[in-house]
Amino acid sequence: MDSIFDFLRFLFQAYFFALIGYILMSWFPGARDSSIGKFLSTICEPYLEPFRKIIPPLGMIDISPIVAIFALEFASSAGLFALEKLIYSLF
Repeated sequence: MDSIFDFLRFLFQAYFFALIGYILMSWFPGARDSSIGKFLSTICEPYLEPFRKIIPPLGMIDISPIVAIFALEFASSAGLFALEKLIYSLF
């Protein structure tokens, strides 16, 4: 059972780094048009879009990715911890 939660933690960590990479690509013109940029766009935009609807950009600064990263980290730490405790209490 621990290996499943370790794998889930790995997936959350990998997605965190994908988000960071996607966000940093916005600083370089044309970076999101590359094959890596398109791949990161397909996996990151569906997650970031609801946050962008709630938090509109402030001028040219989009702070919604910061909130999205905090939400992902909260789900990774507290969410997995609660799920792990719930499952272990059932067995």
